[in-house]
Amino acid sequence: IFIGETPRDRTLRDAEALTRQHSVRYVAPVVIGEATVSYKSLQRSAPILGSTHELLALRHWQMAKGKFLPPGEMDRMQSVAVIGAKIKQEIFKNEPALGEWLRIGERRYRVIGILETEGRSVGMDVQELVIIPAASAMALFNTPSLFRILVEATDREFIPSVVQWVEDTLAARHQGEKDVTVITQDAVLSTFDKILQALTFTVGGIAAISLGVAGILIMNVMLVSVSQRTAEIGLLKALGAPRRDIVQLFLAEAAILSATGAALGILFGWFVNTVLQRIYPTLPLGAPAWAVGLAIVVSICTGLLFGALPARRASRLDPVLALAHK
Repeated sequence: IFIGETPRDRTLRDAEALTRQHSVRYVAPVVIGEATVSYKSLQRSAPILGSTHELLALRHWQMAKGKFLPPGEMDRMQSVAVIGAKIKQEIFKNEPALGEWLRIGERRYRVIGILETEGRSVGMDVQELVIIPAASAMALFNTPSLFRILVEATDREFIPSVVQWVEDTLAARHQGEKDVTVITQDAVLSTFDKILQALTFTVGGIAAISLGVAGILIMNVMLVSVSQRTAEIGLLKALGAPRRDIVQLFLAEAAILSATGAALGILFGWFVNTVLQRIYPTLPLGAPAWAVGLAIVVSICTGLLFGALPARRASRLDPVLALAHK
């Protein structure tokens, strides 16, 4: 659950009040800002995230080295910091970072941990984050208000009751005004589902157009084949070959042509997937077996559909005129 904008300050006391419910597992206040971080002669601008010990479990992050922010009261100020891997690489280079003092703005913080998690969170690259206690971040940026409060319910079925609890609790603390926006992960996922659905329809439309173009190409190739093999078709008919056999012959050629194209497309997709997997090893890539099989079936069916007209034309040729190339 994400608590959004409010005209009143969200304080650490507000966050503490949200923990007093059995359906709430974790509560993590969040303060976000940007400051210059430096160590010896090296420095860079980095996003600073202030929070508490519960953020690690709530965001399901992992530690590469050291430990996360120590547990304790939310309003306890401590001069400790957890840094991302890029901060470690760019600021400390090959020197050990754990136990060293990192300057953030005009204050110094001892590095106690290095994050392992890759990806993006709270709109920022996790590997470029510097995480300090929430109270220390509020003092660093001289702000009385939290940017956001993250709340995790003990079970998905308790989310509606937790949402109501959050709204009622903060309304009681804000003179009876419901001045917060509570956004659940279900709402966020629903938005992403709609975006992905629109992308799926778009890609499906592009695929349908591609199939149509490919089918027309197959039909043209088969029509050219019929015109070039007129004498062969005439000979077959003169020898007593029925129309059905000639239709099956050309449909088989269309199926082979489309199956070959499907196989080449699958090999190209596998090659591209392998290259992307090497570039982005943490990104899960791949197509399920049923999708590959369905692609082959659809390709063959497209070839048969667009190969029907040339096959029918070949079967209707007059054997005498065909042998005379007319």
